[in-house]
Amino acid sequence: MLDRDGFRPNVGIILLNQRSQVFWGKRIRTHSWQFPQGGIDRGENPEQAMFRELHEEVGLMPQHVHVLARTRDWLRYEVPDRFIRRDARGHYKGQKQIWFLLQLVGHDWDLNLRATDHPEFDAWRWNDYWVPLDVVVEFKRGVYEMALTELSRFVPRFDSRYESRPDHRNRYLRGGLHQRDQAGGHPADSEPPTGRFGASYELPPGATFEPDPQTSLDADTRTTKT
Repeated sequence: MLDRDGFRPNVGIILLNQRSQVFWGKRIRTHSWQFPQGGIDRGENPEQAMFRELHEEVGLMPQHVHVLARTRDWLRYEVPDRFIRRDARGHYKGQKQIWFLLQLVGHDWDLNLRATDHPEFDAWRWNDYWVPLDVVVEFKRGVYEMALTELSRFVPRFDSRYESRPDHRNRYLRGGLHQRDQAGGHPADSEPPTGRFGASYELPPGATFEPDPQTSLDADTRTTKT
């Protein structure tokens, strides 16, 4: 479903935890990271599409989140010809998106990357609000910056670290990992990480622990869903 200018209607999702960090997902079988997003089907409004994509991509239901804000207008990005199917070239131009800012009111273990038979992500982490755009496929970076900037004033001030520099990153569930590695224990990605208070933390269904997406910047974007 394209508009008269060749843009497909789409929604993007910025999901916050209680520390005002954002869900950051690694696209399946690639090294690129992004927010959940997806197309608006015929007959859907943007909010309906957002809740459907939220469940399909991260396994959450409407009761798990609170809608804080949405962008006022469509944000557009064009897709380079090399990423467009040959039969769509000439009439498909890119995506136009409404972005939603959501607050997670459920728990980390409510997230499920395998809620459907066609998962979009194979790993996830909590990241500072200003995500590292250099791990996002290049043609989406402008829209990410616009969405994050417009919605930043609605981010709860619970944790001021969301205002930190874009190149500053936290590790998802990092507590105890380094100590265990130094003690000669199992590698960080082979057992559940330890939580902030020392208790063993079990990752949500379908999730894997990825310490730092910056370790692979040579993303093969040819497989990235546009």
